Amino acid sequence: MNPVSDIVPAGLPDHLPEGETLVWQGRPDWLRLARDAFHVNKVAIYFAVIIAAQAGLRLASGSGWHEALAAVPVLLGLALAACGIILALAYASARTTHYTMTTKRVIMKVGIALPVIVNIPYSQVDGVSFALTGGNRGNIVFKLGGNVRLAYLMLWPHARPWAFSKPQPCFRDIPDVEAVATRLAHVIGGHMPSGNKRAADAGGRLVAAE
Repeated sequence: MNPVSDIVPAGLPDHLPEGETLVWQGRPDWLRLARDAFHVNKVAIYFAVIIAAQAGLRLASGSGWHEALAAVPVLLGLALAACGIILALAYASARTTHYTMTTKRVIMKVGIALPVIVNIPYSQVDGVSFALTGGNRGNIVFKLGGNVRLAYLMLWPHARPWAFSKPQPCFRDIPDVEAVATRLAHVIGGHMPSGNKRAADAGGRLVAAE
């Protein structure tokens, strides 16, 4: 017996069934995830505004520069602590996430403390779109059809932002998103209902889902 064959690929609950093969696996870019999903840049800007406002108010009230800047170390420490926690959460989220594409379905293993595995057969996908978020990173969003419903909080941050009424699973901030989207289009085209094959154009590229 070959011992390698007994190893289950990361992110999968078990070996793939006979006739199903692995096409691609990946995870988010954690720094991009920290910016786009955890909004660390907005938190940093918020604290910068607070620090500037505190110093400005003290100067306006007649205080000197020494007094105006007295509160800066405390606020700066809070800002660094908050941003550090957010970066740690983004890193942990990315490292515990596995996105998997097979010849028959998409599998998402998400969750830091309580991992959840989401199986999405291509037959349940009503449309797919991708968007660049910076560099070669980007999102691939799956629009689910029929009565398929997933909890937004269970998926977050691996869900299309603001789609609360019917959450849409998302490969979030993955590297080489265009190459992955092209590969997905070739694989998914033969599985989607005939009325929804407009999700992949003739060139094998994913287009915006309606």
